[in-house]
Amino acid sequence: MQSSHSENHRAPTQSGTPSPAASRLPLIVFDIGGVLLDWNPYHLYRHYFNDDAEAVKRFLAEIGFHQWNVEQDKGLHPFDASVAELARRHAHYYTEVMAYGERWEETVSGPIQPTVDLLYELRDAGYPLYGLSNWDAEKFAVVRRKYAFMDCFEDIIVSGEVRLVKPEPPIYNLLLERTGREAGECLFIDDSLNNVTGAKNLGFQTIQFTSPQQLRQEMEQRGILSPA
Repeated sequence: MQSSHSENHRAPTQSGTPSPAASRLPLIVFDIGGVLLDWNPYHLYRHYFNDDAEAVKRFLAEIGFHQWNVEQDKGLHPFDASVAELARRHAHYYTEVMAYGERWEETVSGPIQPTVDLLYELRDAGYPLYGLSNWDAEKFAVVRRKYAFMDCFEDIIVSGEVRLVKPEPPIYNLLLERTGREAGECLFIDDSLNNVTGAKNLGFQTIQFTSPQQLRQEMEQRGILSPA
């Protein structure tokens, strides 16, 4: 899916090292799922549970989906094999669990467009942009190819590729190592309170994302964006 933005936007910096001019600006670090992309297993499983959100919630809790997904984000096991193993452990939900592998792309409904628009504004204003996401490496490769806004980032650190996950300190330290920045020079944006707290404890500036409108307002208050 292509963004509504013109492809005539200035090409993003390819080097992982910010330019001298950009180094005077804070490094802005975005989570992907829940901030820029609407990923939610409900988008898939509503088809299996008659649009009953509570039934989907109970199903995900029963199969231990959250814990399984955290482990998958660590990049230690092949995706399809892990789905199959989960399905074998919950044979009464075999079809539903296997659907997560067979129809995974349905868990991503598309971009959260107002946040994507904000991302382009930041890029055009010269801010250095990085991604830091907990995501299975195989599946992130799918969305990375699909969405043009990914090209705004100078680099994206994906948990499944580096085998480190938020909110554990090593993945934030890897970001600082790659960018050559101090934590206080970085603004980290994530929808997870645990991930925001993990970054804040290391000295990052942080914003917990709740909506595109809230994010824009906080960036205006910090002087990063001009009021509309």
